Amino acid sequence: MTSREAVSATDQPHTSTGKYWLYFLISAVIFFLMLIFLNQWFWVAMPFMLTFLVMALGYM
Repeated sequence: MTSREAVSATDQPHTSTGKYWLYFLISAVIFFLMLIFLNQWFWVAMPFMLTFLVMALGYM
Protein backbone atom coordinates (compact mmCIF):
# COMPACT_ATOMS: atom_id res chain seq x y z
CA MET A 1 0.00 0.00 0.00
CA THR A 2 1.42 3.36 -0.94
CA SER A 3 0.87 6.61 0.85
CA ARG A 4 -1.50 7.72 -1.92
CA GLU A 5 -3.78 4.77 -1.24
CA ALA A 6 -3.87 5.37 2.51
CA VAL A 7 -6.91 7.21 3.69
CA SER A 8 -6.16 10.22 5.81
CA ALA A 9 -8.42 12.35 7.93
CA THR A 10 -8.28 15.15 5.37
CA ASP A 11 -9.76 12.85 2.72
CA GLN A 12 -12.83 12.16 4.82
CA PRO A 13 -15.96 14.14 3.96
CA HIS A 14 -16.69 16.94 6.38
CA THR A 15 -19.93 16.36 8.25
CA SER A 16 -21.74 18.88 10.37
CA THR A 17 -21.51 18.23 14.09
CA GLY A 18 -24.19 20.73 15.11
CA LYS A 19 -26.82 18.12 15.88
CA TYR A 20 -24.32 16.14 17.97
CA TRP A 21 -23.56 19.23 20.06
CA LEU A 22 -27.29 19.68 20.60
CA TYR A 23 -27.69 16.03 21.60
CA PHE A 24 -24.71 16.40 23.93
CA LEU A 25 -26.18 19.48 25.65
CA ILE A 26 -29.57 17.82 26.07
CA SER A 27 -28.03 14.66 27.48
CA ALA A 28 -25.75 16.72 29.75
CA VAL A 29 -28.79 18.51 31.20
CA ILE A 30 -30.51 15.17 31.75
CA PHE A 31 -27.31 13.80 33.31
CA PHE A 32 -27.04 16.68 35.79
CA LEU A 33 -30.74 16.55 36.65
CA MET A 34 -30.43 12.83 37.33
CA LEU A 35 -27.28 13.49 39.37
CA ILE A 36 -29.21 15.97 41.53
CA PHE A 37 -32.58 14.23 41.87
CA LEU A 38 -31.92 10.54 41.12
CA ASN A 39 -28.29 10.25 42.11
CA GLN A 40 -28.34 6.46 42.24
CA TRP A 41 -29.32 6.39 38.52
CA PHE A 42 -27.10 9.13 37.08
CA TRP A 43 -24.85 6.55 35.40
CA VAL A 44 -27.70 5.59 33.03
CA ALA A 45 -27.41 8.96 31.25
CA MET A 46 -23.60 9.05 31.27
CA PRO A 47 -22.95 6.85 28.17
CA PHE A 48 -25.25 9.01 26.04
CA MET A 49 -23.59 12.22 27.19
CA LEU A 50 -20.06 10.94 26.58
CA THR A 51 -20.90 9.31 23.24
CA PHE A 52 -22.42 12.50 21.87
CA LEU A 53 -19.45 14.51 23.15
CA VAL A 54 -17.04 12.26 21.27
CA MET A 55 -19.18 12.43 18.14
CA ALA A 56 -19.45 16.24 18.39
CA LEU A 57 -15.67 16.52 18.69
CA GLY A 58 -15.33 14.39 15.56
CA TYR A 59 -13.34 11.57 17.10
CA MET A 60 -15.82 8.85 16.17
